[in-house]
Amino acid sequence: MVTSSCIAFSGFHPSISKTLTLVAKSQSKSNSNPYKPGQMNPNPNPTTTSNNNSNNNNNNNRTPPRRNPRNRKSSYCSSRRSVLKKSFNQEQVMFTTPLSDDPVVGIIGGGMSGLVCALELEKRGVKSTVFDTGIHGLGGRMGTRIIDPQPLVFDHAAQFFMVSDPRFAELVNRWLEKDLVREWQDTIGELEVGGQFVPLPSSSPRYIGTQGMRPLADSILSQTTMVNVVRPCWISNIEPYNGMWHLSENQKPRGQFDAIIIAHNGKCANRLLSSSGLPLIARQMKRLELSSIWALLAAFEDPLPFQSNLVATPFGGAFVKGIDSVSWMANNTQKLFSPRSNGPHCWTFFSTAAFGKCNRVPQVCLHEQENIPASTAEKVKASMLEGVETALGLSKGSLEQPFYTRLQLWGAALPTNTPGIPCIFDPHGRAGICGDWLLGSSLEAAAVSGMALANHIADFFQGSGARPDEFAVGLHNDFRPLEGHDIGQFPGLETKEQTNLVGFQEYQLSS
Repeated sequence: MVTSSCIAFSGFHPSISKTLTLVAKSQSKSNSNPYKPGQMNPNPNPTTTSNNNSNNNNNNNRTPPRRNPRNRKSSYCSSRRSVLKKSFNQEQVMFTTPLSDDPVVGIIGGGMSGLVCALELEKRGVKSTVFDTGIHGLGGRMGTRIIDPQPLVFDHAAQFFMVSDPRFAELVNRWLEKDLVREWQDTIGELEVGGQFVPLPSSSPRYIGTQGMRPLADSILSQTTMVNVVRPCWISNIEPYNGMWHLSENQKPRGQFDAIIIAHNGKCANRLLSSSGLPLIARQMKRLELSSIWALLAAFEDPLPFQSNLVATPFGGAFVKGIDSVSWMANNTQKLFSPRSNGPHCWTFFSTAAFGKCNRVPQVCLHEQENIPASTAEKVKASMLEGVETALGLSKGSLEQPFYTRLQLWGAALPTNTPGIPCIFDPHGRAGICGDWLLGSSLEAAAVSGMALANHIADFFQGSGARPDEFAVGLHNDFRPLEGHDIGQFPGLETKEQTNLVGFQEYQLSS
């Protein structure tokens, strides 16, 4: 059983107690309507305060006026500069209609944070719909790739995780009971240039998925009965109208919701928020800085050679030091199955963030595709395999060539800065953000963030949206650099990089 402890802070964050003020930019001097141009006032009769579902449903069945797509340039073609300009010039949405007796939340992003948020909302009696771009499945960075017919199995994103928060520990204990996760007993450490391996002590257990990471996402979803999932789906527009958020995918309506949650990040999230009517949330999202990392999946017929005088036993995973093209390497075959001498032997190699930045290629986020030129792919693969060779202390050209490789660029891999707060919520716009980057860079941070936002929104709904300013959180927090490995944070793993980690703090997110 997983046990953990944390310090609870009873104080409320300073930004929550302040009244949210924002001067909306009008389109003309005579226009005093604080809502977006072309948007119908969601409360046409200010004297109406009844929370009557029949009245709300009449309004909710109406859809926003269709804009002529020929006259509207897609934000997906916008430059970063134009996206920034739009975000800072947009008006603040101010919902005033009473909340429904049975509110529904739209969650954009089906990674750990979004799924845990949906699960926690259900525990509080709130329905939700999760929209995710995944073609093969949910989970975001809880990704496991299986290549038939061998099969070859690779964890190609999150490699392992650790536990320090009691709320996350409860979730992990359920996974342990179902044999979905187990402790990773293999030796991990730091691999120096030339093959010098130094094991790393750990003050707490390391966990992996018994069949890879992706089944964990399916497990979270299996615990729900009030969560609808739509995938593959890329929400391209969010629009406030008649007191509801209307979501669409390339002009196709995808539903209307009492509140929305952005559970993903990066360039595409910035574009989605650039004309949303949520300038405070958009501003915080754009402050986030993300690294780019290449992942190389490689299958070998024989085990990788180790220098016996430098490595006592073959390691399961290693943080690679002193090599630009490789920061991490892990033996998936040894990790997910029992060690065996007869292949294949499946390895995951990650580049450094610096290497990822120098070798970036444009990504088409609308369809979650990567446009990797063949020349770039060959260059990156050769550089990474050469880095593995150097790390293991092998002579140049002596490393056996893998019989299978797959290259993937995580263009928005991991955060390099953080506001250090579990979630962000704009009560006037009835919109929030959750994700690991708000607290750190780990599966645990993602889960804790999703839980925090779910309970915060449920409390907001329970109060019928009254006193909204008291529920504003994270809209003005400053960011600070985030320490850790290029592949994430692992609290409890005793390395030099872990000494300055941003610690988890449990905030009371509503009064």
